[in-house]
Amino acid sequence: MNRVCLALPTNRACSATITALHAEAAYAVRHFGADVQLLILDSADDRTRTAHADTVAALPPEPGVTVHHLDEEHQRAWLRRTVRRSGLPEPDRLLDLMLPPAVSYGACTNRAFLLAASLGCHSVHRRDSDSTYQVHAGRPVFPVHHELPWLGRPAAEAAAAVTRTDLGPALAHRPVSLAGASFIGELSVDIAEIRRLDEGVYHDVVGLWAPGDWPEDRRRALVEESFTGAGTDPFTGDRSTLTVVDPMRVDMCNVAFDRAVYERVPLPPATDTIGSDYFLLHLVHDAGLPGILHNRHIENFHTPERRTDTGFPAYQRRFVKFLLSMLHFHHVYDRMAAEGSAGLLDPAHRVRPDRIARLARESTALDRTENIWRLDRVETAYRKLGGRYARFADELAGQRGELLDQAARDMDDFAFLTEAWPSLIEAART
Repeated sequence: MNRVCLALPTNRACSATITALHAEAAYAVRHFGADVQLLILDSADDRTRTAHADTVAALPPEPGVTVHHLDEEHQRAWLRRTVRRSGLPEPDRLLDLMLPPAVSYGACTNRAFLLAASLGCHSVHRRDSDSTYQVHAGRPVFPVHHELPWLGRPAAEAAAAVTRTDLGPALAHRPVSLAGASFIGELSVDIAEIRRLDEGVYHDVVGLWAPGDWPEDRRRALVEESFTGAGTDPFTGDRSTLTVVDPMRVDMCNVAFDRAVYERVPLPPATDTIGSDYFLLHLVHDAGLPGILHNRHIENFHTPERRTDTGFPAYQRRFVKFLLSMLHFHHVYDRMAAEGSAGLLDPAHRVRPDRIARLARESTALDRTENIWRLDRVETAYRKLGGRYARFADELAGQRGELLDQAARDMDDFAFLTEAWPSLIEAART
């Protein structure tokens, strides 16, 4: 039986999502005979976590579905045992990177990857707590419908089951390593207010995640596409493509990876940084590993805490840190694209952690001039918006050196964790 991990990291109230995820797990059992390990990694406050526990307790028993609801205390205890078992140096640093005190989109997913390995799962299917399933003809549109059958199997075997194939014959023997789609609804990053206030400022700020040497027309095209997902058109029927999946077409609320990917390379564990969990999408693409791109998009929405007096500056800081991280990630992406399959894959078509760690560490020595320019542009743009954006710009001015240092340090942490990752995975399995 194919054992899979359906994972939900959360730090907010999401009882409805838990119930819906359980229904998707039951769908996977009924339609594909899967053994589903439903993993809820709960970093919410005590009251919310108690409500989640009540929701889990009320779920109807479903043969083939096992629910694991772990708070941070239990996660930390398990991680400490796993790190100790690995025998790796700097255990406290590893534990902090796996379960940091601040928000980390990469770290929460890394914990899911590690726990999936300990549970003997063959794939991880990730969902988010600020999204929901579309409904078509009275039934939920579950992404697992396209994710389960083919992960880990040669792409040639999946060709007859998809709507179309856009994959060169030379790649047909490689394993399907990813299946995913995007979202409809609100922007994936909660910055629509900036666009409403000033379209020009929106273009200036969003364009900062492009490489610094891009021409204006290319930068503008990126802005138009950024964070929009699959638009707003609802699901009307299945379409799927066997291809080397474009990272811009998949969102991390709607993705599944084969174990041969996430058991080899983790996600960057950067804290307070939007987009730090998208790295494997780029790695799978640049390594020339096949995937299935489908159209069972999840519906995205924003929860209100990001717009409160305390939530607003915290969220904007994550966005700014994302912009600064791109100096380093663009360097890594460019090198990965240049190396391609020959450099990124071993003879068994598995990604090579040593190459990724080397590229990440190499990026820490980059000149920071481009990031200083980004900070200048953000401060100018936010002061133009006025109000709380101007106040945030004042805060930003006092944090410039710290933010520049953190962007480089985050990549050093990623290199360190990547080097340790195979040993952590082995320790989790045992």
